[in-house]
Amino acid sequence: MEGTVKTVCALLMLLLASAALGKETTYITDDVSVSELFSLRIEPRMFNWTYEGLSEQFLYRSSLEGYPDLPSWVRYMYSPEYHSGFLYGTPPPRNADSRVPIEIIALNRLTYETKRLVLILAVHRKQPAKHAIQMKIDNLNWVHMMDPGRIENLKNIFRNDLWPESRADLHIIFMDSAVKLGARLPLRPQQREGVVVHLGSSAEFSKRMLELQEEVKPLYKISSCTYKRTSVQTTFENSGFKLDWCAFRLVAQEDDITALPHHPNESHKHAGSRKDLQHLQHFPDKWDAPLKSEVPERNYSDEIAISFAIPGMIFALLLCGLTIILCFQHEKLHDDDSEYYFNYIFYICTDFLRMQKSTRTEYCPAAAAANVQMVQYSPDDIKSTIKLKSLRDAPFDDTHSISPTDSYYREGSPHIGNLYMRPKPPPYKLAGNANSPTMKRNGNVEM
Repeated sequence: MEGTVKTVCALLMLLLASAALGKETTYITDDVSVSELFSLRIEPRMFNWTYEGLSEQFLYRSSLEGYPDLPSWVRYMYSPEYHSGFLYGTPPPRNADSRVPIEIIALNRLTYETKRLVLILAVHRKQPAKHAIQMKIDNLNWVHMMDPGRIENLKNIFRNDLWPESRADLHIIFMDSAVKLGARLPLRPQQREGVVVHLGSSAEFSKRMLELQEEVKPLYKISSCTYKRTSVQTTFENSGFKLDWCAFRLVAQEDDITALPHHPNESHKHAGSRKDLQHLQHFPDKWDAPLKSEVPERNYSDEIAISFAIPGMIFALLLCGLTIILCFQHEKLHDDDSEYYFNYIFYICTDFLRMQKSTRTEYCPAAAAANVQMVQYSPDDIKSTIKLKSLRDAPFDDTHSISPTDSYYREGSPHIGNLYMRPKPPPYKLAGNANSPTMKRNGNVEM
């Protein structure tokens, strides 16, 4: 996400730069020397603007005039603490007696006004330092060392106390943020990131400086040691500097100062052929895009194979282990209940089927119908007492036989008119006068 935002900002600044080309351009010149650090603070007043208290109200973009980026020895950083941008760097000897134009495009985010400024760095020749001191200051950030007063305080420690011989030409060779050079960010955001500083001079090291080097030599095998104190600890702390003594080094002329870590000439120490050197001498600040054939290519087939092979092997091992546990470990297990169940499971099934069969036989409708006694009303005489005869004792007659399956109504059944299908109800018993005219009519009994 952050890379996308930066890309959008870069495209916006390119559009603004193209829009600002037609406007008035301001030119300023700054004199710098070879192998000596320069720094320039980019402020709104350089563009006749006034800071109105808004966070990141102004946006700056710097590059070599006519090119998309800065030279390799020039750096630009923006400080939210000071609301300003800073250009700084150390000109290498190959840029001596030359003029380097740096184009700066400024954007006012409040009014969206753009302005263009061209800073011309006039690089002067100077004898490189023969001796250098490398140190790391833990309690400051890079932007704090842009203050000229703080730089003078650091120089005065060596001029007046540790290295009086360097009073004439002591200067800063290199300076940059420790985080940019590979150090870790502090755990607490309130802590300082640290800054790496190189001081140089043509004078020989003093006796006290050599003694200090011998004092800190046992610490060279440790990457960082903020807890260590030395004999000159108080001298630096009184001026507001806390040094990491594991990073304190003295480099003499025979050690080749350009071989110092983070030195601006280090990247050009192992230059290519003579043709390349001549090209750098004539066009030191020109940026050439690399050819497509020179761009390194990376094959991702190995990474893809490894990403599939390692999880596959782990899955196969887990599958084998699970198979061994389930198949072979079961032989050592013994469960009496399980053995009893598997031995008698056949008998359990047969008993269950037999029980189901007996249940169906007991509740069969044909068997139930055989016990039902059907009755027939057969009055012998009008005055006789009503008799109910059981069909169980009646003579068998095939024409009036009743099948258990014919005991219910079926459409189109031949026995639909059978008298035995639905017996007649018995008449009411004579409870009153038998000679009543309402009780006798035509020799029949009236209901």
